[in-house]
Amino acid sequence: QVHLVESGGGSVQAGGSLRLSCAASGFTYTNYCMGWFRQAPGKEREGVAAIFTDGTTNYADSMKGRFTLSQDNADNTLYLQMNSLKPEDTAMYYCAATAEVWRGYCMGLISRRYKYWGQGAQVTVSS
Repeated sequence: QVHLVESGGGSVQAGGSLRLSCAASGFTYTNYCMGWFRQAPGKEREGVAAIFTDGTTNYADSMKGRFTLSQDNADNTLYLQMNSLKPEDTAMYYCAATAEVWRGYCMGLISRRYKYWGQGAQVTVSS
């Protein structure tokens, strides 16, 4: 079935950059939605960014201008480029995907709408 594997997590200093990767397999649907969510200790899971089949993206307000989604269709990989990182960005980041949905549904950036999840990648930003 569908498998998602994140990589690229690590520790960086405030103001630094990091790029997360999500390698997807068994995911060949006509319409799909892929996104990133994060969860910090003691906090609820929150949406980071999502991308729909046609390339439409949406970002949480605090990430706009700093985080960027991109795709490499050749190897079915989704990337999350994170720049100007802040200590409050420290969290476990999860790649997620779902299929046969519409644009608005995807752009809602709601975790319960996603069926498939990766194992997570830890991102730690020091001040």
